[in-house]
Amino acid sequence: MPKKKKTKKTKKLKTQKKTKISKIKTQPKLKLRALDKKTTNLGPDEKPEIKKIKKQPTEKRIYNLKDYVVYPKHGVGKITSIEKATVGGIEIQFYKIFIEKEKLTLTVPINQQSKLRPISSINQINKCISILKTKPKIKRTMWSRRSQEYEQKINSGKIYELAEVVKDLNKNTNAMADQSYSERQLFEKAYERLQSEFQAVLKIPSEDARKKMDKALGRNQDLETK
Repeated sequence: MPKKKKTKKTKKLKTQKKTKISKIKTQPKLKLRALDKKTTNLGPDEKPEIKKIKKQPTEKRIYNLKDYVVYPKHGVGKITSIEKATVGGIEIQFYKIFIEKEKLTLTVPINQQSKLRPISSINQINKCISILKTKPKIKRTMWSRRSQEYEQKINSGKIYELAEVVKDLNKNTNAMADQSYSERQLFEKAYERLQSEFQAVLKIPSEDARKKMDKALGRNQDLETK
């Protein structure tokens, strides 16, 4: 009988120890919660402590000053400068790219230079000329769907897709004689972007690039001036 009493006492001691340990563990959590409340309930004159943000991983520069590059949504541009700036305590290096057709200067961080692409080679330009010489594809789908497809091709930044849009929307055929305003707008957008890349790659004036494209498309000079 006395042995059983001892076991009961030991059980009580164990439970008491467990409750003490659990109380000790919960204390730091309560303190953290109290600290959070203090930070949220700051006065109007008080400023919260700003933690130092780690620097962004640096990336090797692919392009150099005065290089021509293609930004998909805007077309061909020239790198006018490579600058540095600190934003929120982070030092960022970026390209300044001037898009002459739109009279626009873009700021592209070097960490996002994957959005850019180098201008095409002469072989790619020659392939574009051969694409422009082929017959346009006449699609029977609704114009709203086709216009979306053309817009996607133009903004893709891929030169062959640009050439396809120019070829398909070229009005110097009987099928495209009655060209709508929206068709004309898309054609001009694609045409100008392709022309600017021809000019940059072949290092020729814009007028010569236009003549080269018009010859491949079979466009008349009188038709262009109208």
